[in-house]
Amino acid sequence: MEPSAIAAPEVQTNLNVVWTLIAGILVFTMQAGFALVETGFTRAKNTANIMMKNLMDFAAGSLAFYVLGAALMFGVTKAGGWFGWSGLGMPSLATGEGVWDWTFLFFQTMFCATASTIVSGAVAERIEFKSYLIYSILISCLVYPVSGHWTWGGLAGSGSAGWLEGLGFHDFAGSTVVHSVGGWVALAGAMILGPRIGKYRPDGTANPIPGHSLVLGTLGVFLLWIGWFGFNPGSYTAGIGSIGRVAMTTNLAACAGTITALLTAWAIMGKPDLTMALNGSLAGLVAITAPCDLVTANASIVIGLVAGVLVVLSVFAFDKMHIDDPVGAISVHCVNGVWGTLAVGLFAAPVAANYGNEMAGLFYGGGLKFLGIQSLGVVCTAAWAFGMGLVIFFALKKLGILRVSAKTELKGLDLAEHGQDAYASFQYFSNT
Repeated sequence: MEPSAIAAPEVQTNLNVVWTLIAGILVFTMQAGFALVETGFTRAKNTANIMMKNLMDFAAGSLAFYVLGAALMFGVTKAGGWFGWSGLGMPSLATGEGVWDWTFLFFQTMFCATASTIVSGAVAERIEFKSYLIYSILISCLVYPVSGHWTWGGLAGSGSAGWLEGLGFHDFAGSTVVHSVGGWVALAGAMILGPRIGKYRPDGTANPIPGHSLVLGTLGVFLLWIGWFGFNPGSYTAGIGSIGRVAMTTNLAACAGTITALLTAWAIMGKPDLTMALNGSLAGLVAITAPCDLVTANASIVIGLVAGVLVVLSVFAFDKMHIDDPVGAISVHCVNGVWGTLAVGLFAAPVAANYGNEMAGLFYGGGLKFLGIQSLGVVCTAAWAFGMGLVIFFALKKLGILRVSAKTELKGLDLAEHGQDAYASFQYFSNT
């Protein structure tokens, strides 16, 4: 029996509030992780720009989600579960000062911020700052909340349940709701922006553009890994014993993804590449995010092993398609968000083994129904997020504010866009 099940009601409620708030704070540390990964994997001349983007997508996105996004995601379901609405703002907060309502909104805001910041890495080093602000706000107040309602609206009560969750679609912590949404928008952005100057040679082969600090990139991955222990176990929004099991499946998948990404890159490139191994860690984390509560520890390892291979092959595949993604965000979040969501339909353990979903995965004799529902969720979410991403970025391009000039790109966005140099003091002391 879970410890919280025998606690007094008020103790159980307070424990849930405290744990969920702490988990939300852990998820917030992922903003720092994303900032460091994106900065480390790109060139020094764009450091201040990337740091500014990661700061502002959280600040602007949080306000946008509070004002409009929360209502679309968690309001009373409309149009058969396609979106919610109960007026601006988080609907339940208008009726009282319930401690849980505020905690729930805080936790969900952190998830929204993650979806928004995923896009940053894929469009790095060439997007105008004003365009970045516009699309970050639109993701936070419209794109993420609408598809989020389909799967997670019911977290605010049965009257807010979305159509996908009504079918039995399962995405525990957001492989699709958060990561694939961000990844699909990132793909649209990278396609419409086009590659960075010098990324592809005249013969069509990719020209590596190394990041300027593997130290920052590695530290960023470790911070993201820590944040994921709030992301996945925290999604129970309850201080129950199962959070330990989910923390373990999360960690095992990340470790497995690291190993296979390293080995796959080593086999292809002839060297054990650090950046590929780091993205393998993130790929395993993304993939386990949807099934972490329903799979065994052994299954989580398998999911991570596949994720590590997929992320490396995907990076090379996008390069062949001339889709320039400086940090591998599309391969990590989109590709492995899809894989993790489908993995639910393959590896979900049966109720008889003390796992919570009514439907078992294909490998546990559950048949194809569950996998079919998961596939439907993947396709519909992809159509929405990728489609909206194309609309948003195409509109920004038509307005003439999407991409910086070639002169600005070559000079670096730090000085041209912000009038600042992230390493000015270092350069000063180096020259004196």
